[in-house]
Amino acid sequence: MSAARPLRGRSLPRGETARRAERAGGAAQTNPGTRRPVPAAARLAALGAAVMAAVMAASAPESARAQSQAAPGSIYTCVDDKGRRLTSDRPIPECVHKEQRLLNRDGSLRNVVPPTLTSDERADKEAAERRAAEARAAQQDAIRRDRNLLARFPDLAAHERAREAALDPVRTAIRNSENRLRALQAERKPLLDEAEFYPNRPLPPKLRGQLDANDAATEAQRALVATQAAELERINANFDAELERLRKLWGGALAGSLGPLPVLPPSARAASATTSTRR
Repeated sequence: MSAARPLRGRSLPRGETARRAERAGGAAQTNPGTRRPVPAAARLAALGAAVMAAVMAASAPESARAQSQAAPGSIYTCVDDKGRRLTSDRPIPECVHKEQRLLNRDGSLRNVVPPTLTSDERADKEAAERRAAEARAAQQDAIRRDRNLLARFPDLAAHERAREAALDPVRTAIRNSENRLRALQAERKPLLDEAEFYPNRPLPPKLRGQLDANDAATEAQRALVATQAAELERINANFDAELERLRKLWGGALAGSLGPLPVLPPSARAASATTSTRR
Protein backbone atom coordinates (compact mmCIF):
# COMPACT_ATOMS: atom_id res chain seq x y z
CA MET A 1 0.00 0.00 0.00
CA SER A 2 1.59 3.28 -1.05
CA ALA A 3 2.25 6.12 1.42
CA ALA A 4 -0.41 8.77 1.51
CA ARG A 5 0.48 12.10 -0.04
CA PRO A 6 0.03 15.23 2.13
CA LEU A 7 -3.08 17.11 1.24
CA ARG A 8 -2.66 20.43 -0.55
CA GLY A 9 -3.68 23.39 1.56
CA ARG A 10 -3.11 21.55 4.78
CA SER A 11 -2.30 23.95 7.62
CA LEU A 12 1.12 23.67 9.32
CA PRO A 13 1.60 23.50 13.08
CA ARG A 14 1.87 26.82 14.91
CA GLY A 15 5.33 28.35 14.56
CA GLU A 16 6.43 26.05 11.76
CA THR A 17 5.81 28.70 9.09
CA ALA A 18 8.16 31.19 10.80
CA ARG A 19 10.86 28.59 11.27
CA ARG A 20 10.75 27.60 7.60
CA ALA A 21 10.95 31.25 6.54
CA GLU A 22 13.98 31.78 8.78
CA ARG A 23 15.75 28.74 7.30
CA ALA A 24 14.96 29.89 3.78
CA GLY A 25 16.40 33.35 4.47
CA GLY A 26 19.78 31.89 5.48
CA ALA A 27 22.35 34.50 6.47
CA ALA A 28 20.37 37.41 4.98
CA GLN A 29 19.41 39.95 7.66
CA THR A 30 15.96 41.48 7.61
CA ASN A 31 14.58 44.76 8.76
CA PRO A 32 12.12 44.03 11.58
CA GLY A 33 9.84 46.82 10.45
CA THR A 34 9.52 45.87 6.80
CA ARG A 35 10.88 42.27 6.75
CA ARG A 36 13.00 43.28 3.75
CA PRO A 37 16.67 42.17 3.47
CA VAL A 38 19.30 44.86 4.29
CA PRO A 39 21.82 45.15 1.40
CA ALA A 40 25.43 44.17 2.21
CA ALA A 41 26.74 47.55 0.95
CA ALA A 42 24.56 49.40 3.47
CA ARG A 43 25.81 47.21 6.30
CA LEU A 44 29.44 47.88 5.30
CA ALA A 45 28.81 51.65 5.10
CA ALA A 46 27.27 51.69 8.57
CA LEU A 47 30.19 49.68 9.98
CA GLY A 48 32.72 52.04 8.35
CA ALA A 49 30.97 55.09 9.80
CA ALA A 50 31.04 53.55 13.27
CA VAL A 51 34.77 52.76 13.00
CA MET A 52 35.55 56.29 11.77
CA ALA A 53 33.63 57.84 14.66
CA ALA A 54 35.55 55.72 17.15
CA VAL A 55 38.90 56.71 15.62
CA MET A 56 38.04 60.41 15.68
CA ALA A 57 36.92 60.21 19.28
CA ALA A 58 40.15 58.49 20.29
CA SER A 59 42.31 61.07 18.49
CA ALA A 60 40.54 64.13 19.91
CA PRO A 61 42.46 66.19 22.52
CA GLU A 62 41.91 65.08 26.08
CA SER A 63 40.47 68.43 27.15
CA ALA A 64 37.98 68.39 24.25
CA ARG A 65 36.82 64.90 25.15
CA ALA A 66 36.43 65.96 28.77
CA GLN A 67 34.31 68.93 27.67
CA SER A 68 32.11 66.79 25.40
CA GLN A 69 31.54 63.77 27.65
CA ALA A 70 29.10 64.13 30.49
CA ALA A 71 29.98 62.47 33.78
CA PRO A 72 26.98 60.54 35.09
CA GLY A 73 25.38 61.94 38.23
CA SER A 74 27.29 65.25 38.01
CA ILE A 75 26.48 68.93 37.65
CA TYR A 76 28.47 71.25 35.40
CA THR A 77 28.62 74.94 36.27
CA CYS A 78 30.47 77.97 34.90
CA VAL A 79 30.22 81.72 34.35
CA ASP A 80 29.92 82.68 30.68
CA ASP A 81 31.33 85.75 28.96
CA LYS A 82 28.23 87.77 29.92
CA GLY A 83 28.66 87.04 33.62
CA ARG A 84 25.79 84.56 33.81
CA ARG A 85 26.21 81.46 35.93
CA LEU A 86 25.16 78.44 33.88
CA THR A 87 24.37 74.98 35.19
CA SER A 88 23.78 71.77 33.29
CA ASP A 89 23.97 68.00 33.63
CA ARG A 90 26.48 67.91 30.76
CA PRO A 91 29.40 70.06 29.53
CA ILE A 92 28.22 73.59 28.73
CA PRO A 93 28.98 74.69 25.14
CA GLU A 94 29.04 78.40 26.08
CA CYS A 95 31.98 77.72 28.42
CA VAL A 96 33.99 75.40 26.20
CA HIS A 97 36.84 77.95 26.28
CA LYS A 98 36.71 78.25 30.08
CA GLU A 99 37.13 76.05 33.10
CA GLN A 100 33.98 74.28 34.20
CA ARG A 101 33.40 73.13 37.75
CA LEU A 102 32.14 69.58 38.01
CA LEU A 103 30.02 69.17 41.14
CA ASN A 104 28.58 66.17 42.88
CA ARG A 105 24.84 66.07 43.52
CA ASP A 106 25.39 67.40 47.04
CA GLY A 107 27.19 70.48 45.62
CA SER A 108 30.72 69.43 46.57
CA LEU A 109 33.49 69.88 43.99
CA ARG A 110 34.41 66.72 42.14
CA ASN A 111 36.74 68.06 39.48
CA VAL A 112 37.63 71.07 37.37
CA VAL A 113 37.33 70.49 33.62
CA PRO A 114 40.03 72.48 31.80
CA PRO A 115 39.13 74.62 28.79
CA THR A 116 39.62 73.33 25.28
CA LEU A 117 42.93 74.83 24.13
CA THR A 118 43.53 76.31 20.73
CA SER A 119 46.57 75.20 18.72
CA ASP A 120 48.51 78.30 19.83
CA GLU A 121 47.59 77.73 23.46
CA ARG A 122 48.65 74.11 23.24
CA ALA A 123 51.98 75.19 21.73
CA ASP A 124 52.50 77.72 24.55
CA LYS A 125 51.66 75.12 27.17
CA GLU A 126 54.07 72.61 25.64
CA ALA A 127 56.82 75.27 25.51
CA ALA A 128 56.24 76.11 29.18
CA GLU A 129 56.42 72.42 30.08
CA ARG A 130 59.70 72.09 28.16
CA ARG A 131 61.16 75.09 29.99
CA ALA A 132 60.11 73.64 33.33
CA ALA A 133 61.70 70.30 32.41
CA GLU A 134 64.92 72.05 31.39
CA ALA A 135 64.97 73.94 34.70
CA ARG A 136 64.53 70.69 36.63
CA ALA A 137 67.33 69.08 34.62
CA ALA A 138 69.62 72.06 35.30
CA GLN A 139 68.88 71.82 39.01
CA GLN A 140 69.70 68.12 39.04
CA ASP A 141 72.91 68.85 37.14
CA ALA A 142 73.90 71.53 39.70
CA ILE A 143 73.31 69.06 42.53
CA ARG A 144 75.43 66.43 40.80
CA ARG A 145 78.27 68.90 40.11
CA ASP A 146 78.32 70.20 43.68
CA ARG A 147 78.53 66.67 45.02
CA ASN A 148 81.36 65.86 42.61
CA LEU A 149 83.14 69.06 43.69
CA LEU A 150 82.96 68.01 47.34
CA ALA A 151 84.17 64.53 46.47
CA ARG A 152 87.19 65.91 44.55
CA PHE A 153 88.10 68.57 47.10
CA PRO A 154 87.24 67.55 50.65
CA ASP A 155 89.47 70.33 52.06
CA LEU A 156 91.49 73.41 51.11
CA ALA A 157 94.78 71.53 50.79
CA ALA A 158 93.33 69.22 48.11
CA HIS A 159 92.06 72.22 46.15
CA GLU A 160 95.43 74.01 46.28
CA ARG A 161 97.23 70.89 45.06
CA ALA A 162 94.86 70.70 42.10
CA ARG A 163 95.43 74.40 41.34
CA GLU A 164 99.19 73.99 41.27
CA ALA A 165 98.93 70.87 39.11
CA ALA A 166 96.84 72.82 36.57
CA LEU A 167 99.16 75.84 36.57
CA ASP A 168 102.50 74.01 36.27
CA PRO A 169 102.20 72.98 32.57
CA VAL A 170 101.27 76.54 31.57
CA ARG A 171 104.14 78.01 33.54
CA THR A 172 106.49 75.55 31.86
CA ALA A 173 105.14 76.56 28.43
CA ILE A 174 105.71 80.24 29.24
CA ARG A 175 109.30 79.55 30.26
CA ASN A 176 109.88 77.62 27.03
CA SER A 177 108.47 80.50 24.96
CA GLU A 178 110.64 83.01 26.80
CA ASN A 179 113.71 80.84 26.19
CA ARG A 180 112.78 80.64 22.51
CA LEU A 181 112.48 84.42 22.35
CA ARG A 182 115.97 84.80 23.78
CA ALA A 183 117.30 82.30 21.25
CA LEU A 184 115.65 84.18 18.38
CA GLN A 185 117.15 87.43 19.64
CA ALA A 186 120.57 85.81 19.66
CA GLU A 187 120.03 84.50 16.10
CA ARG A 188 119.03 87.94 14.94
CA LYS A 189 122.21 89.70 16.08
CA PRO A 190 124.59 88.24 13.44
CA LEU A 191 121.97 88.84 10.75
CA LEU A 192 121.82 92.51 11.70
CA ASP A 193 125.61 92.70 11.74
CA GLU A 194 125.70 91.34 8.21
CA ALA A 195 123.00 93.76 7.09
CA GLU A 196 125.27 96.71 8.06
CA PHE A 197 127.38 95.94 4.98
CA TYR A 198 124.45 97.00 2.79
CA PRO A 199 123.65 100.48 4.12
CA ASN A 200 122.34 101.96 0.88
CA ARG A 201 121.65 98.80 -1.09
CA PRO A 202 118.97 96.14 -1.05
CA LEU A 203 119.77 93.17 1.15
CA PRO A 204 120.58 89.88 -0.55
CA PRO A 205 117.47 87.65 -0.89
CA LYS A 206 118.88 85.03 1.47
CA LEU A 207 119.65 87.54 4.22
CA ARG A 208 116.30 89.27 3.73
CA GLY A 209 114.51 85.92 4.04
CA GLN A 210 116.39 85.03 7.23
CA LEU A 211 115.49 88.34 8.84
CA ASP A 212 111.83 88.00 7.83
CA ALA A 213 111.68 84.45 9.22
CA ASN A 214 113.23 85.63 12.48
CA ASP A 215 110.67 88.45 12.73
CA ALA A 216 107.76 86.06 12.13
CA ALA A 217 109.00 83.52 14.68
CA THR A 218 109.55 86.26 17.27
CA GLU A 219 106.03 87.63 16.74
CA ALA A 220 104.53 84.13 17.04
CA GLN A 221 106.34 83.47 20.31
CA ARG A 222 105.22 86.79 21.77
CA ALA A 223 101.62 86.00 20.86
CA LEU A 224 102.00 82.57 22.43
CA VAL A 225 103.33 84.09 25.66
CA ALA A 226 100.31 86.41 25.78
CA THR A 227 97.95 83.48 25.23
CA GLN A 228 99.64 81.45 27.94
CA ALA A 229 99.47 84.36 30.36
CA ALA A 230 95.73 84.63 29.67
CA GLU A 231 95.44 80.91 30.35
CA LEU A 232 97.11 81.38 33.71
CA GLU A 233 94.52 84.03 34.57
CA ARG A 234 91.69 81.77 33.42
CA ILE A 235 92.86 78.84 35.52
CA ASN A 236 93.27 81.00 38.61
CA ALA A 237 89.85 82.59 38.08
CA ASN A 238 88.26 79.14 37.70
CA PHE A 239 89.87 77.84 40.88
CA ASP A 240 88.95 81.05 42.74
CA ALA A 241 85.29 80.58 41.76
CA GLU A 242 85.44 76.91 42.79
CA LEU A 243 87.02 77.85 46.11
CA GLU A 244 84.31 80.40 46.84
CA ARG A 245 81.67 77.76 46.14
CA LEU A 246 83.52 75.12 48.13
CA ARG A 247 83.77 77.36 51.19
CA LYS A 248 79.95 77.58 51.21
CA LEU A 249 79.55 73.85 50.65
CA TRP A 250 82.09 73.08 53.37
CA GLY A 251 80.09 75.42 55.59
CA GLY A 252 76.92 73.36 55.15
CA ALA A 253 75.19 74.78 52.06
CA LEU A 254 73.04 72.22 50.27
CA ALA A 255 74.26 70.88 46.94
CA GLY A 256 72.49 72.63 44.09
CA SER A 257 71.39 75.61 46.21
CA LEU A 258 74.13 78.00 45.06
CA GLY A 259 72.95 78.65 41.52
CA PRO A 260 74.66 77.67 38.28
CA LEU A 261 78.36 77.01 38.15
CA PRO A 262 80.52 79.61 36.35
CA VAL A 263 81.02 78.93 32.64
CA LEU A 264 84.25 79.77 30.86
CA PRO A 265 83.93 82.27 28.02
CA PRO A 266 84.68 80.93 24.52
CA SER A 267 87.85 83.00 24.21
CA ALA A 268 89.32 81.42 27.33
CA ARG A 269 88.51 77.96 26.04
CA ALA A 270 90.23 78.81 22.75
CA ALA A 271 93.28 80.01 24.67
CA SER A 272 93.35 76.74 26.61
CA ALA A 273 93.16 74.71 23.38
CA THR A 274 95.99 76.77 21.82
CA THR A 275 98.20 76.23 24.86
CA SER A 276 97.63 72.50 24.83
CA THR A 277 98.37 72.29 21.09
CA ARG A 278 101.59 74.29 21.27
CA ARG A 279 102.83 72.27 24.25
